[in-house]
Amino acid sequence: MARSAAELLERAQRDLMPGEHENRFVPAVASGTAPLAALRALAAEELRIVPSDWRSFLTLAAQAVDPTARDVFSSLSAGEGVTLPLLHDFARAAGLDVDAPYEPQAGCQAYPSYLAWLALNGNPRDALLAILGNFAAWGKYCGTVSRGLREHYGFDETATAFFDFFATPVPELEAKYVQALQEAIDAGWTEERSLGYGRLLQRYELLFWNTLADIRQD
Repeated sequence: MARSAAELLERAQRDLMPGEHENRFVPAVASGTAPLAALRALAAEELRIVPSDWRSFLTLAAQAVDPTARDVFSSLSAGEGVTLPLLHDFARAAGLDVDAPYEPQAGCQAYPSYLAWLALNGNPRDALLAILGNFAAWGKYCGTVSRGLREHYGFDETATAFFDFFATPVPELEAKYVQALQEAIDAGWTEERSLGYGRLLQRYELLFWNTLADIRQD
């Protein structure tokens, strides 16, 4: 086991970072080749994912036995609430009619479905590392998408604020990540099962992006 929570988190984020060419959608946005239909689908899928993740984080906060982990999950749930109106700004910029019928893609909904499963069936300590281990990739992707939207699609800062929120580090919260993991380690928790959960979350996130990459223009 890692000697410290900081080392453990660093290793998990390094090991769970997808390869350079595994995500096909984000580079397409970065180069301006992703069709608007795929951007609208991204908005439509996230409009379903954010409320689900919000509830999942609240559930984990209620179940967490370590006080800092409870604070972290509560902060993550609050973040989902903050981003929901920002997501609507992105949806409008992409031309999505949020009231129109839309059938979610299975590949896009696998990640939030598994996160909900973790919230209901997993140990909150295991869930914490699995989730945090994937945050580095998610933040990197959001930063790249935001830049691509501004450079190639004419989106303004309001339209990209959803992605900017997740791409912007919050040092105070990141310090709590380490503290929460250290509390778990000090209580005798080990990370083996959590890393398996994290690998599944990583694959489901790649499935999300690559499902969007397969969408063609209307």
